[in-house]
Amino acid sequence: MATALDRHIALVGFMGAGKTTLGVELAETLGRPFVDVDREVEQVGGATIPELFEQRGEAGFRKLEEWVAGVDLRTREPAVIALGGGAVLSEKTREELRANAFTVFLDVDADTAWERCQGSDRPLAQDAETFRRLYDERRPLYEHCADARAADAESAVLAAGGVHVEEEALARLAELVPGSGPVALVADAHVAGIHGPQAQAGLGTRLAATYQLPAGEPAKQLAEIEQLWRALRLDRGGTIVALGGGTATDAAGFAAATYLRGVPWVPVPTTLVGQVDAAIGGKTAIDLPEGKNLVGAFHWPAATVIDPMTLETLPEEQHRQGRAELVKTALLAGRTLDVRGAAAYKTAICLGDPHDRGRRSWLNLGHTFAHALEAGTGFELAHGDAVALGLLAALRLSGNEDGVRDVETLLDPQPVRADVERAWEAMRRDKKAADGRIRLVLLPRNGHPEWPVELPDGDVRRELERLIA
Repeated sequence: MATALDRHIALVGFMGAGKTTLGVELAETLGRPFVDVDREVEQVGGATIPELFEQRGEAGFRKLEEWVAGVDLRTREPAVIALGGGAVLSEKTREELRANAFTVFLDVDADTAWERCQGSDRPLAQDAETFRRLYDERRPLYEHCADARAADAESAVLAAGGVHVEEEALARLAELVPGSGPVALVADAHVAGIHGPQAQAGLGTRLAATYQLPAGEPAKQLAEIEQLWRALRLDRGGTIVALGGGTATDAAGFAAATYLRGVPWVPVPTTLVGQVDAAIGGKTAIDLPEGKNLVGAFHWPAATVIDPMTLETLPEEQHRQGRAELVKTALLAGRTLDVRGAAAYKTAICLGDPHDRGRRSWLNLGHTFAHALEAGTGFELAHGDAVALGLLAALRLSGNEDGVRDVETLLDPQPVRADVERAWEAMRRDKKAADGRIRLVLLPRNGHPEWPVELPDGDVRRELERLIA
C-alpha cells in the first residue's frame, strides 16, 4: 500500500466529481498547499478553459495541460493537486503521477456528474451523449492511475496515510500487508491469546514466525527489544506485523525501525488507544528508567490496519483508558469524533508534519503532565488515566472552561499518589523541553491549539501538584 508521505496527493476523476472542493478541504486538513491545475492552465494560457479550447482546439489545450501538470507534479513541495477530468489522457501525465504522487480517484456516477455539469460552460459538457461517452472512456484510466479511491476528505486522508479501517480486517491481513514477502507477527502475550489465531489465519502462507512481548509497559524495555532483535530471522524483504495495544506497537515498531537498519512494519492495534492514537503516524519508542519514550525513531508504517471488531473483547477498563485519547483528539479537532474520525484527524496531522517539527506537537496536549505523572508513580499509573489528568492541567492553564468541563464530565479524572519531585524532574526532561524550559500545548478554545507555550515554572508546578493526592 503506497502512502502520500513526502509525496503529492493528486486528485483525479471525471467532470463534476468535486475535485476542487475536496482538494481545498484536504489541503487545509493536511496543512499543505492546494494546486488547481485548471486554474494554472488558465493563468499560463492567458484565457479561460472554454476560450483555450476555442483558440487552440482540444489537442492544443491538452498539450498545455500536460506541460502545466508536469511542472506541478515535478517541482513543488508536497501539495494537494487537483487535475482536470481529461488530464489522465496523457501518458506522460500518468507517468508523472506514478513517479511523484499518491493518486486518489474521486468516483462519481454519470448521472450525478451530468446533473452537476449540464448548463455550464465546460466545453465537453454541452450534450449528454458526448458527456456519457467520455465518462465511459475515461473511467478505466482513472482506475488505472489510482492508488486509492475516496468519496470525502476523511477517506482520502486515511488512504493517503496508508490507514485501513475495516471490520473483520484481521481475516484479510495477507492482502492488507503490502508486498508479498514473509511476515513476522509480534504480539503482546495477552492479545496473542485472543486475536493471535485469527491474525495468523489471516496472514496464511505469508506468516514466517510469531513472537510475543509482555503485555503493557514492560514490552517497552530494552531487554525485551534485544531478545526480539536476536530472535528475528527476516531479511529486508520481510515485514513485521505488530498486533496489540499501544505498548506493543511502540515496541515492535521500534524493533522494525532498527532491525537491519529498518524493515517495513504494519501495526494492527487492538485497543482504543492504539486505534485512535498510538499506532498511527510512525512514532516508535521504548522507555528508560528516567522517563517514557526517551529512545525511539520515526518509522512510518507500510500500512496500518484497524479492525474495530477487536474492541468488542476489550475490557471496560481499557475502553476507559482509550477514551482519554479520543477526548483529547476531539478537543483538538473541536468536534465529536468516532474511531474512524479520530484516526483520520491524527493521520492528517502526521502526514503534514511527519517528523514532529510543527503542528504534530498539538497531539501532545496534556501529555507533558501525563508522562510526568507516569514517572512519578513508577509507571504504575495507566496511560489513559494519566492523559485525563494531564488534559485537566493543560486546559486549566489554557483558561478553557468548556474544555475543563468536557474532561471532567467525560473522563472524571481523580488525583493520584505520586512522587512530586520525580514527576517534576520528568517534566523538565520531557522531550519537548528546550534548554531546560518546559514547553506546553495549550487549548484556549476547543479546536484552536497553540504550541509552543512557555509559562512560569511556578504556574506549571502548581497545576502538576493539583493532580497529586
